[in-house]
Amino acid sequence: MFWNKKKKASGVTQEQVLDVLRKLKVYSDGNDIVTDGMVSDVFINDGSIIFSLTVAAEEAQAMEPLRLKAEEVVKALPGVEKVMVALTAEKKPGSGPATPPPAKPAAAASPKSGAGQQAGGHKLDVKGVKKIIAVSSAKGGVGKSTTSVNLALALQANGLKVGILDADIYGPSIPRLLGITGRPTAVEGKILKPMEGFGLKAMSVGFLVEEDTPMIWRGPMVVSALTQMMRDVKWDIDGELDVLVVDMPPGTGDIQLTMAQQVPLSGSVIVSTPQDLALLDARKGIAMFEKVNIPILGVVENMSYFLCPSCGEKHDIFGHGGAREIADKIGVPFLGEVPLHMDIRERSDAGRPIVATNADSEHSKIYRAIAKMIAGEMEGAARAAPKIVFDS
Repeated sequence: MFWNKKKKASGVTQEQVLDVLRKLKVYSDGNDIVTDGMVSDVFINDGSIIFSLTVAAEEAQAMEPLRLKAEEVVKALPGVEKVMVALTAEKKPGSGPATPPPAKPAAAASPKSGAGQQAGGHKLDVKGVKKIIAVSSAKGGVGKSTTSVNLALALQANGLKVGILDADIYGPSIPRLLGITGRPTAVEGKILKPMEGFGLKAMSVGFLVEEDTPMIWRGPMVVSALTQMMRDVKWDIDGELDVLVVDMPPGTGDIQLTMAQQVPLSGSVIVSTPQDLALLDARKGIAMFEKVNIPILGVVENMSYFLCPSCGEKHDIFGHGGAREIADKIGVPFLGEVPLHMDIRERSDAGRPIVATNADSEHSKIYRAIAKMIAGEMEGAARAAPKIVFDS
């Protein structure tokens, strides 16, 4: 087990948390959940407490009432403002994959339906959001988060109502990139009010823990936390969002695949640099989304070239054109080239993204042009999606 012994939640100690959890049992004649070793990965930070309950994979759905009760009893402790409890489902050694429940007949999507009602078999209901797009890199260090923020702001600048979810649990960067500080507050029971930066509705685990706190979480707990941040946030607090941009964690492992399968994505945007290694990973990212039938809205070549601010000469530091070549070869749209430029980097580091703070710059125009293409591709994907209707 990993215990965080450094932090306190407004005077609440870890022992107090464990004491109230010892009052909970799965079965009346059994041990409490702490004695049974179900409670793990406890993080305590200011007024927020986060921990997981380890259960058998086949019992995960049945344990949802236990998760809610654990959240309730810890939230009742004086000084506790926010509690996040994740179910970490683990299969027993030698067990096969859990058998999914039979699919329910799909109903025709109404024009007012949210992202959770889209076709494709997705189960997570994200209320107050029309469409969700994932921005993925499949590789770290290519500027995916900076691209996600500026694309979200560019979609907003093009007239859409936009939110952004930081799905990179291990390295959340959206709070810094948007210059947002503070903690989210509850508006309807356990439903959180999203934070806001430059007009974007935003949510990140970075709002719940200190910036330098290590997130030592297992894969299933990460997925559970992410689904809660999508489902338990009032995204439409100021009106329904047209688009929720999800800044995906780098890679193509279990977490990314599960997110792609469980989140009702309208499409994905792949970010790559022109380097051969990054392009190889971009192919993997495209293949992952195609595997779960998520439309590829296009590929962005980030850090495409360096334009010398003194002489105006263009330098292809990481090569050039590789992302366009990959897009053409695979048959997905190429959305555009974003240069490597000091102004983009400095403004991002300062929490003042360039699209919001220098809207007339050439770089902001590039992001807005890419966002316009993304919006067009989303509409095209929606028209192409089959609508299945079952007669009653």
